[in-house]
Amino acid sequence: MIDVDKWQEIFSSLGRHKLRTFLTAFSVWWGIFMLVILIGAGKGLQNSVEHDFKDDAVNTLWIWTNETSVPYKGLPIGREVRFENEDLNALSKTKGIKHSSSRYFLQGSFFISYKDKSLAFNVQTVSPEHIYIETPEITKGRWINDIDMKQFRKVAVIGEAVKREFFPEEEAIDKYIKIKGVEYQVVGIFTEHRERETQRIYLPIATAQKIDGSKDVHTLTAELGDIDFAQSLIVEENVRQQLNARHNISPEDKQAIGIWNGAERVQEFRQLFGFIRVFIWFVGIGSIIAGVIGVSNIMLIIVKDRTKEIGIRKAIGATPISIVSMIVQEAVFLTSVAGYIGLASGLGLIHLVQTIMEQNNLDGDFFRNPEVDLSTVVIALGVLVISGVLSGLIPAMQAAKVNPVVAMKGG
Repeated sequence: MIDVDKWQEIFSSLGRHKLRTFLTAFSVWWGIFMLVILIGAGKGLQNSVEHDFKDDAVNTLWIWTNETSVPYKGLPIGREVRFENEDLNALSKTKGIKHSSSRYFLQGSFFISYKDKSLAFNVQTVSPEHIYIETPEITKGRWINDIDMKQFRKVAVIGEAVKREFFPEEEAIDKYIKIKGVEYQVVGIFTEHRERETQRIYLPIATAQKIDGSKDVHTLTAELGDIDFAQSLIVEENVRQQLNARHNISPEDKQAIGIWNGAERVQEFRQLFGFIRVFIWFVGIGSIIAGVIGVSNIMLIIVKDRTKEIGIRKAIGATPISIVSMIVQEAVFLTSVAGYIGLASGLGLIHLVQTIMEQNNLDGDFFRNPEVDLSTVVIALGVLVISGVLSGLIPAMQAAKVNPVVAMKGG
């Protein structure tokens, strides 16, 4: 049942000090508001980074060769290491490797031509399983397959940007583009979420090697599947040692075979955003504590102003618990109202920014889809309630200790 008299006293008490009440409520509002805004902004940064990883396999190894830095089995320092196709076969059999691919770089500078138009685009020659590494989305036609590799077919899969330049108003599939004087049939078109990634042409590595008369492989890539960061480091070391053994490289030589572990980058970003979340909550909670201290101070002043009234209450039989509950209730009310308004204001602003970005297609490389999840809202509400209780507890305990005789004498 609602105690009308008690609520009238609360409103009357807060109303007697309007400016002080407003400033105290504002500090609580600002603390919650800034906490929500900071969490939403942090989530926007995190969403942007995760979106960048969306079109790439997360657990990947990129492997290349350098020169040896340690003598081994009579072989000198500075020996050049070169991958061949057999290295890809060995890599695919390594435990922990789900998919593997290889790349060969076309030598020299050249343009891609179609009819009377010649333009420069990034050309990569890859194995069929490369689609699992960088995960391009095929929008039309098909990807490079094993038959293309076995028969050394001159086929190409082009990005949407390449299609727009060479075939703006005509079908690209089955047309022929010329690369280094060799005609390749377009068999597929792909897209990716980053525009620059679609300015690319993929060719079968076997075809490019045959045309250049080479068996070299310049880069090996591997997808590790669903394993954690620690396991990826184990697979990385196994791959290094296996390739070292194949090329007579010292097990102690960390330079001859270069390996970039994509899982390590993801782990670094996770740690970074973990620190950002801790920092955000630290700043937000600090702002809330400042507001709580303000509420506690105003409640102490209110208790002092009402000392005589509290003494009369105790003289006519009011229990310490009833005195404590009255002061705490007043503090919780002030904190909750200001906090809820701050929470609603923060969520409203986040939603407004999200709507504006969606309507104007403003999602970028550094900030995307700011949001605050339900668990954060629940935690914030819990913080509000606890803050209200704490801010009123000390003044309430002081009020409960008031001596009725001294209070009524004005002491």
